Amino acid sequence: MFLTLLDASIISTAIPKITTEFPNSVLDIGWYGAAYQLANASLQPLAGKLYKYFPPKLIFLTFFIVFELGALMCGLANSSKMLIAGRVIAGAGCSGILSGAIAMVTAGVPMVRRPAVMGLAMGVSQAGLILGPIVSGVLTQKTTWRWCFLCNLPAGPVFALPLAFLTIPDGHLQKGVLDAGIFPFVRDKMDLFGLALLGSSASMCLIALQYGGNEYPWASPMVIGLLCGSLATFALLLWVEHRKGRDAILPLWMVSRRIVWCSCLVMACSVATTFCATYFLPIYFQAVVGASPIQSGLCLLPTVIAQLVAAGLSGILVERTGYYLPWSVVASLLLTLGCGLLSTFSPQTPPSTWAGYQIILGTGRGLGMSLPITALQNYLDESDSSIGTAFMFFGHTMGAAFFITMAQTVFTNGLRALLPMYAPGVDPAAIIDSGITHAMLDAGDVNGLRGVIMAICRSIDRVFYMTAAAGFAAFCFAWGIGWKDIRKNEAEKNRRRISEGGLESGGCCLALKGLIFREA
Repeated sequence: MFLTLLDASIISTAIPKITTEFPNSVLDIGWYGAAYQLANASLQPLAGKLYKYFPPKLIFLTFFIVFELGALMCGLANSSKMLIAGRVIAGAGCSGILSGAIAMVTAGVPMVRRPAVMGLAMGVSQAGLILGPIVSGVLTQKTTWRWCFLCNLPAGPVFALPLAFLTIPDGHLQKGVLDAGIFPFVRDKMDLFGLALLGSSASMCLIALQYGGNEYPWASPMVIGLLCGSLATFALLLWVEHRKGRDAILPLWMVSRRIVWCSCLVMACSVATTFCATYFLPIYFQAVVGASPIQSGLCLLPTVIAQLVAAGLSGILVERTGYYLPWSVVASLLLTLGCGLLSTFSPQTPPSTWAGYQIILGTGRGLGMSLPITALQNYLDESDSSIGTAFMFFGHTMGAAFFITMAQTVFTNGLRALLPMYAPGVDPAAIIDSGITHAMLDAGDVNGLRGVIMAICRSIDRVFYMTAAAGFAAFCFAWGIGWKDIRKNEAEKNRRRISEGGLESGGCCLALKGLIFREA
C-alpha cells in the first residue's frame, strides 16, 4: 500500500526532468498521472470480484507482480508513450493491491482488532503519498528520474517473499465456483460487460476533467462530449447492474445502503484533502517560502509524523470504546480546521505556525482514514466485504482525481485573476504557461517578484478553501457511517458460528473474527 501511493505522487517532482529527456512530451504531462489513475479506478471492481472468489494471497501477489512490471517499464522507458504505457500497467497492478491488503487483514484479523491494524496500514500508506515528492526530489537531483520508478523493484522480494510463506485464512470464499467450468463462471459471476461500462464511464469522466481548463475550454465540444458520454454510459450501467442483481460488478443493493455510501463519501472527501495538500503545499514552500525541492519535502514532515501517530491512536480508541463514528466526526472536524488554517498562509508565515497547522491536518487525516473501512466491514457480510472495499477504493481514486483537477482549476483561475492585481506588469498567460519555477525568473524587478509571490500564495489559499469544504462534507457524511459496537458484533458472531456448528476445518480461526449482521 505504501509503494502504490508513493508511486502515485512520486512522479510530480520528476516531470521537469522527464520532459527535458523526451522531446515534444509537454502535452503528455497530464497523462503521466491520469493514466495511472484511470487504470487504477477502472479495475478496482474487478479486483473486488477476484478477492471474493479466489484466495486473497494469490490474487494479491499477482497484482503486485503486475505493479512491479509497470514500474520496470517506466524506469526503462525510451519514449514518453512507453512511459505512459508503463503507468497504465502499474495502475492496473495498484488496483488490486489496496483492496487486497484490506482483504487479507479482513481474513486474518478479528473484527475487534482490525481498527488498530487498519489504522496503522492506512497511516503508513498515506505517508507514502506525502513522502513521494521528497523521495522524488532526492532521486531526481542525486541520480536520475528513472530511479523514481526503479526504486520499487527491490521492494518486491522484501515484501512479497515473506507474504508467500504466510497462511491467510480463506474460509469466507465461495466454494465450487469453477465446478461448472471457467466460461460459465466468467459469464455469470464476473460481469465483464458491467466492468467495461464502468471503466468507460470513469475513463471519459477523468479524461474530461483532465482536459477541461487545460488543453480545452470547459465549454468545448470535446469536454462536453466526454462528460455527456460518461453520464450516458453510467445510466446504461445502472440499468445493466439492476438486471444483474447480486452478481453485478457495481451491486446496487449494496451501494444504496446508507452506511455504504456514507462511508465511501467520507473516504473520498478525506482523500481529497490529502491529495490537494500533498500537491499544493510543496508549491507554497518552493514558490513562496523559497525552499528547494528536497527542503519543501522535509517541510511536510509535521504532517507525516502527526498522521502516523494519530493512525495508531485511532485503532486504540476504536478498540477500547468499540465505536468508530465519534472518532470519524472528530477527525473530519480536524481536517476542516486544518485546511481552513492552511488557507491563512502568507509569505510571512513563521515555521512554527505552518508546522502547527500541518500537525492539526495530519492528526485529522491519520485519525479518520481507516474508519470508513472499519464501518463498511462492520456492516457487510464477510463474503461481500471485498466487493464493498473495492467500491470504496474506486471512490477513493475517483474522488482524488476529481478534487485534484478542481484544485488545479481553482489555482490557475486564481493566478489569472490575482496577477494583474499584485503584479500589473506581468503577463498572466506567460507565467502560467512557463510554470511556477520560471515564474520567479519572469517576474522582472523586485516589486514584480513580490507581486507574483503574493498572487501564488493567495491562489493556494483559494485551493485550501475548497479542501476545507471537502473536509466539512466528510464531517456531514461521517454521521451516517453507523453507530455500532464492534465488540458486541464480534461476540454475537462467535455465538452464532458455534450454534450452527461452524467450528469445522479452519472454522475456529474464522469464529474469532466476527461476521457483521446487516442493519435492519
